[in-house]
Amino acid sequence: MPETSGSTGRSPETHVIDFRAAEQLLAARDPRGAVKLLDGVIAAHPENTAARLLRARAFFAAAQLRPAELEFTVVLEREPDNAYAHYALGRTYERQGRDDQAKRHFRLAAALDPNPRHLKAARFDT
Repeated sequence: MPETSGSTGRSPETHVIDFRAAEQLLAARDPRGAVKLLDGVIAAHPENTAARLLRARAFFAAAQLRPAELEFTVVLEREPDNAYAHYALGRTYERQGRDDQAKRHFRLAAALDPNPRHLKAARFDT
């Protein structure tokens, strides 16, 4: 009998397939479909930061800003040096009109990874 993980009754291989399918759904602009697949992956593997980051991106793309904020925050609790998560959380705050919080995370992202997108968002000149 194949090994299953958690209460989902699905194999670890199925969770990998679901994760990859969620990536494809997000790329195809179906963030809600991606969230549905990732819910099962995260239920079985709550420690999986990559799945949480992907789900945060899907929430953001679906304009579900509060769930996106919560997921990005979980990612940053586990990986405080994740520049992309700081940048994305900043974008989430920005869309909520929380500019001071956004600026803080944009600046952290730029400090961790000074790529042009992060530097532009950080607005160090203001």
